[in-house]
Amino acid sequence: MTITFAGLVDRAGALAAGGRRAVLGITGAPAAGKTTLAEALVRTLARAGVPVAHVPMDGYHLADGELDRLGRRDRKGAPDTFDAAGYAALLRRLREDEDDLVYAPSFERLLEQPLAGAIPVPRAARLIISEGNYLLVDEPRWCDARRRFDEIWYVDLAQEERVRRLVERHVRFGKPQAEAIAWATGTDEHNAGLIVATRDRADLIVPNTVLDEALDQVRPVTDGRR
Repeated sequence: MTITFAGLVDRAGALAAGGRRAVLGITGAPAAGKTTLAEALVRTLARAGVPVAHVPMDGYHLADGELDRLGRRDRKGAPDTFDAAGYAALLRRLREDEDDLVYAPSFERLLEQPLAGAIPVPRAARLIISEGNYLLVDEPRWCDARRRFDEIWYVDLAQEERVRRLVERHVRFGKPQAEAIAWATGTDEHNAGLIVATRDRADLIVPNTVLDEALDQVRPVTDGRR
């Protein structure tokens, strides 16, 4: 089966056919292109008249102060540095489709901190797209979130290119080059190994060729993002 961006748009839109609310997950290793694909889908579907909302998992990063208290600051981004239960609770609330408005947190990259109540999700949104690293991880803390999705897609990108993009992103958001390389090939790479191991659990594998098509849809605002 040849996978194209247009085909992904059709598949995503079909999840919410008939007016039901559906939740689509997009996962993959750090810098694989999850946000690029999610934002391209949101923009294209919205233009086609599909009521869609983008709710990233990154808003559930634990704040640095809490990571310091837990002794996990040097592993920021690992599975146990997120509020997985809080993320699952948000997905459950979205799936229940009972509230006129639901607020979700976002993640501010310049601050490297979560921001509460930053993303409004109106009742009209029929498709929710949420991307994050650990949507398919087989750990108790993540299983409740996993079962809230209608489908989860895995974004595949060659490791060498992915690490290059990751280092570039770390530098862009303030890390010195040496620190960016150390973090990308250390903490990030350990986390990437956990995520890559979940690849076969995905409902669909999205090849890197599709990311180029997706990037054309969002290049002015998301060039180089997660």
